[in-house]
Amino acid sequence: MVIAVDGPAASGKGTLARKLAAHYGFAYLDTGSLYRAVGHAVTSAGHDPADEMAALAAARNLDLSKIDERAIRTAEAGAAASIVAAMPPVRAAILDLQRNFAHNPPNGLRGAVLDGRDIGTVVCPDAKAKLFVTARPEIRARRRWLELNNSGSGITEAQVLEDIRERDRRDAERAASPMKPADDAHLLDTSDLSIEAAFGAAVAIIDKALG
Repeated sequence: MVIAVDGPAASGKGTLARKLAAHYGFAYLDTGSLYRAVGHAVTSAGHDPADEMAALAAARNLDLSKIDERAIRTAEAGAAASIVAAMPPVRAAILDLQRNFAHNPPNGLRGAVLDGRDIGTVVCPDAKAKLFVTARPEIRARRRWLELNNSGSGITEAQVLEDIRERDRRDAERAASPMKPADDAHLLDTSDLSIEAAFGAAVAIIDKALG
């Protein structure tokens, strides 16, 4: 049983997906972290994120157990992730890993929650429940800026907003698996919702979808 949670950066989909996984007793996979890990690996090796061969090699050698969560949460890793995620060969290399996780959840769990940008449209189009989580760009920029500030980043809120808008554009316009709601996805705007209110709305939607 698969729950797909898609949406743009800093929409709240990650926090929501984790809470949903805990609520239903499902496995959880942040698919965006896979692309962040690839982008980080490329830049850490001294390559340009636009170097497709370097990105593909990093994707093929990705080890989930060795992903440095702190290192991949920087603004630089996020920007690199958006670039490598637009590359069809990289997406193809990551796709099998995502589908295997979804259909064979670890530890014998009976379902999985995956969050990303193309879970409901490409990775798991047969997901039992699909959410597309969004929020106004200014709201998302402030959330991400606060997150980065807490980790010691000196980036300004205006810069984060510019990055958010540029990433939205790249994610929506890329040829390979563009970010868009699945036809059967439920739209959830978290702009003016607390985490608990968003979670309650999501559970109501999913309980109905799961019957």
